[in-house]
Amino acid sequence: PQFGGLVDESQAFGLSLREPSKFMEYAVFDGILGLGYPSLGLGGTLPIFDNLWKQGLISEERFAFYLSKKEEEGSVVMFGGVDHSYYSGELNWVPVSKALYWQLSVDSISMNEMVIACDGGCEAIIDTGTSLLIGPSDVVFNIQKIIDAKQSYSGEYIIDCDAVSTLPDIVFTINGINYSVPASAYIREDHQGTCYSNFDEGKGGLLLSDSWILGDVFLRLYFTVFDRGNNTIGLAPAV
Repeated sequence: PQFGGLVDESQAFGLSLREPSKFMEYAVFDGILGLGYPSLGLGGTLPIFDNLWKQGLISEERFAFYLSKKEEEGSVVMFGGVDHSYYSGELNWVPVSKALYWQLSVDSISMNEMVIACDGGCEAIIDTGTSLLIGPSDVVFNIQKIIDAKQSYSGEYIIDCDAVSTLPDIVFTINGINYSVPASAYIREDHQGTCYSNFDEGKGGLLLSDSWILGDVFLRLYFTVFDRGNNTIGLAPAV
């Protein structure tokens, strides 16, 4: 495969011949590019990032993501370096707590300086393959009550669109630094003018019983660097 000017030679990949759901049929992409640690590679397969590094195609053992707040503007993945024009201030570096997924420790989740989740600390996975903010069922249910989101017949949580201008930020404190997620990010509006909560409960998959997945809702707010050389994750406000 080729990424910009990088040609990754002898890359093994998995081919799906059958999908049990309609997910891939209606997806706007052809597959998933795994960028986790090599221990996640199926059957000992060396992931693409590790192959790029092994072949000497990148100068730094890191990659970064910029997810645009507006989908039509596109997003950027950077292999081997960081473009400082995509974020403001300084990168805050957080140790990887478990080298499997890109996992880190969260101090707390709060609103109006009151802890509403993750009291005493919890674990979270930074994952571009997840759209929402995913957490334990009972904890997320409590957050839905706090923001007055009501469950619909489809299972999604609907919320008054006016709440975007009245609800406070929800703050994820990570390694002593506060990362605010405003109501405009944790509430989304569809084309029909209905608004939904961007919090959802974990249903297996990546999620452990007491952990979170910080998906695109979080990553659109914070430029993220995944540093394999130092096993750290860098976060800074995206521009």
